[in-house]
Amino acid sequence: MTRASDTQGGPVTLSKEGLPEWLDPVVRVVETVQPLQLSRFLPPENGAGRQSAVLVLFGEGERGPELLLMERASSLRSHAGQPSFPGGALDPEDGDPKADGPLRAALREAEEETGLDPAGVQLFGVLPRLYIPVSGFVVTPVLGWWREPTPVGVVDPNETARVFTVPVADLTHPDNRATTVHPSGHRGPAFLVESALVWGFTAGIIDRVLHYAGWERPWDRDKQVPLDWRS
Repeated sequence: MTRASDTQGGPVTLSKEGLPEWLDPVVRVVETVQPLQLSRFLPPENGAGRQSAVLVLFGEGERGPELLLMERASSLRSHAGQPSFPGGALDPEDGDPKADGPLRAALREAEEETGLDPAGVQLFGVLPRLYIPVSGFVVTPVLGWWREPTPVGVVDPNETARVFTVPVADLTHPDNRATTVHPSGHRGPAFLVESALVWGFTAGIIDRVLHYAGWERPWDRDKQVPLDWRS
C-alpha cells in the first residue's frame, strides 16, 4: 500500500492493491492508453517545458465515485479562475521528474492547495505526460484513490477560490456536457457541474478517462459554450 505522507524525501510508490472494483476500468486506462489518445499536444522532443504534475483523485462520496477539483483564484497569472485538478510545477526537492518526482509533486501541491492529508491517498497510476502550449507546462497526471478521506478546503485564497468534489455521475450525465469554443477557434470538451464550467486541460483529461473507462454516455456535441477572449 502507498503511504504518501513521506512526501519530503521518503519513497512514494504506486500500488493497485485493494482498490475498489469500480476503479478497475480506470486502472485499465492507465495500463493501456497511449499519449495521442489523450491529447494531440505532447511534450516537445527537445525537452523544453516546465515539468509539473496534477493529482487526479478519485474518492467515494454520498453519490458514489467522485473527483476532487479546485477553482483557481481569479488573480493568478495563468489559468486564472479555472476549475482544475490540484497540482503545479515540480520543485527541486520533489526529485527526478522522470522517476517519482511527479508523484511527490502532485501530493505536495494537493496538500498545499486543498489541505488534503497525503497519508490517506493511495497512488495507483500515472498517465502519459502531456503539454499545455499556452503556459509551457509539461504535465504528468497522477491518479490516486482517496482511501481515507480528510477534510479539504481553501488553504490560500490567493491561489485557490474553492475546493469541491464532483460525482462521476454528474460528469457523465448528458445534460452537463458541452463543447467549448475559444475565440482562437479551438474546440474542446466541457462539463457544467457544481456551478462551474470545467474546460481546457482538466476537462480534456476527464473526458478521455471517462471515454476509455467505458463510463461515457451519449451527449450532444453540438451544444456549445463560448469562451471570452480573456480565457
